[in-house]
Amino acid sequence: MDFYETTPTHDLTYSDVFLVPRHSSVGSRMAVSLVPGDGTSATIPIVASNMSSVTGPRLAASLARRGGLGVLPQDLSGEDMAAALAWVRTQPVDVDSAVCLHPSDTVEDALLLVPPLEGHGVVLVEGGRLVGVVDAERLAASMPGAELGDIARTHAHAIDRSEFDSARALFDLLVERELAFAPIVDSSGLVGTTSKISALRSTLYAPALDGDGKLAVAAALGINGGVAAKARALVSAGACALVLDTAHGHQESMVRAVEAVAALDLGVPIVAGNVVTSAAVRDLVAAGATIIKVGVGPGAMCTTRMMTAVGRPQFSAVLETAATARELGAHVWADGGVRYPRDVALALAAGGASVMIGSWFAGTIEAPGELRHDESGALYKTSWGMASTKAVRARFGGLDAYELARKELFAEGISGSKIYLDPARPSLDDLIDMITSGVRSSCTYAGAATLQEFRERALVGIQSAAGYEEGKALPVSW
Repeated sequence: MDFYETTPTHDLTYSDVFLVPRHSSVGSRMAVSLVPGDGTSATIPIVASNMSSVTGPRLAASLARRGGLGVLPQDLSGEDMAAALAWVRTQPVDVDSAVCLHPSDTVEDALLLVPPLEGHGVVLVEGGRLVGVVDAERLAASMPGAELGDIARTHAHAIDRSEFDSARALFDLLVERELAFAPIVDSSGLVGTTSKISALRSTLYAPALDGDGKLAVAAALGINGGVAAKARALVSAGACALVLDTAHGHQESMVRAVEAVAALDLGVPIVAGNVVTSAAVRDLVAAGATIIKVGVGPGAMCTTRMMTAVGRPQFSAVLETAATARELGAHVWADGGVRYPRDVALALAAGGASVMIGSWFAGTIEAPGELRHDESGALYKTSWGMASTKAVRARFGGLDAYELARKELFAEGISGSKIYLDPARPSLDDLIDMITSGVRSSCTYAGAATLQEFRERALVGIQSAAGYEEGKALPVSW
């Protein structure tokens, strides 16, 4: 990456910079490879943050199906983490995970899990058998208290896996049978569900798979209390990468934790963070980390900078740390501060191998938590910061009342915020489409067919606040 006819004199955020187009021989954005090449099996440079309100098993499976990587949060108990890892790895690779309910459950129950939109729905299971299907659009036309079994169509419209041998063939079957949403079955029973748009996406994305051909999923752990034993257990349970995570990653406790995990030689990437300086990268890579998580304070749920004045503008933090990581044969994940596809592209141009996304994904159908309506009827989910009072209570709930109260006293971050679903892009898949199409186009403007070429060819300029505002679309009503 080079700066265009300028030299920065201060640290920069994503809003401070822009990409300059240059001569390109890349004919189509679909000719661009988005493989991050960071030692993970990801095929797109998107990682879902290890926040409890962002990455649960359902979102991790959905993201892996499209080539990204979800990181399950360290707040899960050992038993719950093992169950979550196992669930993701048992999900189908080529079709969606089914949202299963009982025939006696109600429309109101279903609408907590899926919105009343075409291409979504629930399947009804009783005694381990598929007994019915309810398209989400049908939910919108039914009374909240109605039992699902009373409004379901039969499972006769299910598609047997033996009927198709490719995503394109599955798409054609759905069109032929005029099905917007359908269960997929095989000789053993229910496999998953699909829709026309989901089948289409499967022709465009390559899934992120682990060494066993299962959907890839990463797991986070803290840096205290038997780190080596936890790391070994997580990999045994199926984690394809380990994320050692703490707010201040450039500390001796983190270095010792990375050394302890690296000494196990578990055969998976070791991610450590969060940091913002070259010196921190050198220390963590020397300890054994292969990927460094970069970002202090840019997250939407984070109040660190306002509480402590600690942090660094994210574009400059990624630019410096990524250069050092490349020198050492390591990689960087840019963690936080992205609000538009342009920010993802800029993080990659600065040298990030992948970009971590948190609150942006919290407002999706697949994120943990139930769908709720506000007073105007708009759908939202609740998100919270990982250093907030709510997160502290979840993480340290086993402490006695006095010790828990001490920790809560110094919590930072937002404990509860409504994250609204974008009506045009309510699902994780919708956001992935938007982000990856934007990044692909950024690469073509730079004349880059790969992310490595993008990092080398990107020309970045510095702009005023007015320049940033000029780039925004005007409201339709103007």
